[in-house]
Amino acid sequence: MKNLLVKTKNLVAGCILSKDISGLTSYPLMNKKTILTEDLLEVLKAFFITEVSVEKTLVDGTKFTPREIIDDEGEGAQENSSFIADYLKAVQSYKRQFQNWQAGSAVDVAKIREIMIPLFERSLEKPLEIFSLHHYSNKEDYLYHHTVSIGLLSGYLAKKMDYDVADVYQIILAGSLADCGMAKIPPEILGKSTSLTALEYEEVRKHPIYSLRMLQRSTILKESVKYAILQHHERLDGSGYPRGKSERTPHAFAKIVAVADAYHAMTSERAYRKKQSPFKVMEMIMQDDFGKFDITVINILLSCIMNYSMGSRVRLSNGYIAEIVFIDKQSPTRPLIKVIDTGEMIHLNNYRDLFIEEVL
Repeated sequence: MKNLLVKTKNLVAGCILSKDISGLTSYPLMNKKTILTEDLLEVLKAFFITEVSVEKTLVDGTKFTPREIIDDEGEGAQENSSFIADYLKAVQSYKRQFQNWQAGSAVDVAKIREIMIPLFERSLEKPLEIFSLHHYSNKEDYLYHHTVSIGLLSGYLAKKMDYDVADVYQIILAGSLADCGMAKIPPEILGKSTSLTALEYEEVRKHPIYSLRMLQRSTILKESVKYAILQHHERLDGSGYPRGKSERTPHAFAKIVAVADAYHAMTSERAYRKKQSPFKVMEMIMQDDFGKFDITVINILLSCIMNYSMGSRVRLSNGYIAEIVFIDKQSPTRPLIKVIDTGEMIHLNNYRDLFIEEVL
């Protein structure tokens, strides 16, 4: 995404940092990909930060047009929309469709396909971007970021598992429509910023059934997609919902969507839970949720994270900034890292109380 260098006074909430903001220490005051809020804008003023580099697209998918630009890194060059800009626009397009469903409109599956498939094809040009989408998810629009991201992640995992193109597209639709039934959940529950009560949670657990009802007459979706939508919260050990223990194991499509759904949810900022790093999430899935998810899908996702994380900067749970130097296949969630300040090499597998807090 092309960047703009602008004065801090011209920033607005929703701007996305395209470069780290240096502080008084060796650690950044704010990291790139941070979505600026009103509170963070005040922090920039308090630290007398006069100018920052931001992306040309706001988090709501609209173009950022400040009153004054210090430098336009894309000026004079051919302006091609980046994948992230297209992603943010797709999220807002999905949001409009969801609001239509809340108002009683039928699901236009062809429209969702029109939003998702070209975006997926764009993502294949830079697959790394798929694994950074959780950075752009905000609390207000989490649901829409979640559904678009699940679709992209599910499609990418399916492609890596050598599904044919037709099935990959169907799995993308399964992921992006799995939560359409949330439109039937009362808004006061859907928009709640605190933990749900037991009764509210039971209502939310009905959303796969609502989703299936909304899509059961669609001729665009295969039956396997409808199974995936109904079963994406059911687990291999018999836990999950809506059916819980059943003689029928989840469909293969459902196993892919289940992993994509859990992974994105746990790595994203939510109203009542902070985001966690991909490494910590995968460790939790492999240990705490062992036996619940399909191991083949888990291994494919782990392989993707390993491939795209080598050399990345990370923040550790002790606050240190480090760089990933080597990832051992035997302990992929605990790589060898190099602390930026000291140059110290640490193999996280030998320090179980230390983990990667965030990939920067």
